[in-house]
Amino acid sequence: MKMRVLVNAGPWLPVPPSGYGGIETVIATLIPELRRAGLHVTLATVGTSTIEADSYLYPLAGPQIASIARPYNQVSGIAHAQMQGIVQAIYDGGTWDLVHDHLEVVGPAVFAAMGTAAPPVLQTLHWDLAKHRAFYESFDGRGRVRFAAVSQSQLDRAPEALRRQTIGVVPLAVPAALEVWADKADHALVLARITRDKGQDAAVRICRQAGLPLVLAGPVAGIDSPAELDRRLTSGDAQLTSHPDVIYFQDEVRPLLDGNRYRWIGGVGGEAKERVLRSARVLLAPNRWAEPGATGVVEALARGVPVVGTPLGVLPSLVQHGRTGFLAAGEPELAGFLQKLDSIRAEDCIEAASVWTPEAMAASYLRLYERTLQEVA
Repeated sequence: MKMRVLVNAGPWLPVPPSGYGGIETVIATLIPELRRAGLHVTLATVGTSTIEADSYLYPLAGPQIASIARPYNQVSGIAHAQMQGIVQAIYDGGTWDLVHDHLEVVGPAVFAAMGTAAPPVLQTLHWDLAKHRAFYESFDGRGRVRFAAVSQSQLDRAPEALRRQTIGVVPLAVPAALEVWADKADHALVLARITRDKGQDAAVRICRQAGLPLVLAGPVAGIDSPAELDRRLTSGDAQLTSHPDVIYFQDEVRPLLDGNRYRWIGGVGGEAKERVLRSARVLLAPNRWAEPGATGVVEALARGVPVVGTPLGVLPSLVQHGRTGFLAAGEPELAGFLQKLDSIRAEDCIEAASVWTPEAMAASYLRLYERTLQEVA
């Protein structure tokens, strides 16, 4: 009999995402492999998702990413609405052997509160666990909610209570590259949501110092189109102008751009993303936070694009300093390493990324599913 798994992708973006969306990209990579392995997969997602699954739950009609950075009292109901739809489906008779959850904090909290009314749960920890330390230090899944980290460095920083309930580490994988041709160019690329933690302002300064052009690709407050952002700002959209990511972009990033050598192209996906990534000379990741997974780094290395970034979070385990890229804490050092890119071979980057395959990720999760079910039983 097929194992029936409910995958909760959360309410923020469709699966697959049209551009930005690391968690949703991972889910879009995992689901086909689970189905190939014979599992029945129900996807709880927003109504605009297009990935093929065996069945769907749509608690919310559209993606809610534009609200994700707003104050808690404005957005707290969004994640709970997603969970309410899932809880209702369970109480209405939906039968699943296991839930694979990807919704930060609210997912495990609700499932744990349901007790035996909910299936056993495995949650993937996609986040910096320092964000919600009070929750993770006290959370008790009572043996029915278990966790998987996405990197050892992430798990090493987790509170002891969470480490005790984590049953494995599964590195992230991304879909195979699209068969798109792109001539190699000379630009550095930052492929990330525009937000202070990703360091786009630092990226511009680093590239100016190194004399290298820079392309920033990623949404601002969920908006992919530069023209749309300008239109809404000009119209006096009060909610948008108060958004933390918009304030950061307008005050700290935009004044550094010239629209030519240093430019923001908006969010990209599909063939457009493939071209800008394949054509890049380097992926720049001047993160200010300990990123736990870094799917963009995996995507770059898999295409033979070296990575230069800060030695935070998972990056030291993904980037082999001096072989597939360079890591440094300061802007002058990062600029200096941009001068040494000729020493990095594309073949070494591709070889390093060859272990992070969708098949390997799915096999690891299947083992954790079985372990979760065995331990709950």
